[in-house]
Amino acid sequence: MAGADATFPLDLTKTRLQMQGEAALAKLGDGAMESAPYRGMMRTALGIVQEEGFLKLWQGVTPAIYRHVVYSGGRMVTYEHLREVVFGKSEDEHYPLWKSVIGGMMAGVIGQFLANPTDLVKVQMQMEGKRRLEGKPLRFRGVHHAFAKILAEGGIRGLWAGWIPNIQRAALVNMGDLTTYDTVKHYLVLNTALEDNIATHGLSSLCSGLVASILGTPADVIKSRIMNQPRDKQGRGLLYKSSTDCVIQAVQGEGFLSLYKGFLPSWLRMTPWSMVFWLTYEKIRQLSGVSPF
Repeated sequence: MAGADATFPLDLTKTRLQMQGEAALAKLGDGAMESAPYRGMMRTALGIVQEEGFLKLWQGVTPAIYRHVVYSGGRMVTYEHLREVVFGKSEDEHYPLWKSVIGGMMAGVIGQFLANPTDLVKVQMQMEGKRRLEGKPLRFRGVHHAFAKILAEGGIRGLWAGWIPNIQRAALVNMGDLTTYDTVKHYLVLNTALEDNIATHGLSSLCSGLVASILGTPADVIKSRIMNQPRDKQGRGLLYKSSTDCVIQAVQGEGFLSLYKGFLPSWLRMTPWSMVFWLTYEKIRQLSGVSPF
């Protein structure tokens, strides 16, 4: 929750960038793609402030906080259980990289699957300001109305729209975040003069934020587009049939680098988010009398 609050404006900017120039909109005859000029990270962020207001940089933060209660709670408990009980460490407290990779991916999949409804609402609410500027009617009055409307229109399945690319992204991000943090931290503690302290936690979280951004950005672009696409009365997407179809359309219509739209704000967000999360998490464990991660 602390990490989400501190870095949410970058998350919003990243989502807006990922939607820019969406080639598939041509199917619907939507003129937004042609009329809206491409804006980079700074111009997108400044545009949100100028056109919608400063506080709109936190539009969608409530479902983001809900998401992390479920997602971060689920992934951390799952990863540590896998590490300590299922896979187990060696006698010298070494945890093999391959076990860490599998554990990180499984933890991400489980945590994100549980949190998918909150992520769906977050992405759609982040795009409400853009809809207002385009003269389109707003879809939601607030967070709870968004949950109720999606549930009424698509049923329980509607709340899990886009869950496949979402868990694909979560698997890659957590392979980068959890695996990198765990591996770098224990390598530093066991092989250097550094101790298990805030400096080690900070250095490890910097590494994990960069790796998570590199691995997770393409899947994040696909996830955001699938979740934000218009749907018919049966809840079926009108632009993409699957995550594979979304990848193909993006690459064919916009080029391969379209999969890395929003990478800069994603990286700038992920690195401080990772630092805030891990430093807070380790401190809470310490204050609670629990051994370090």
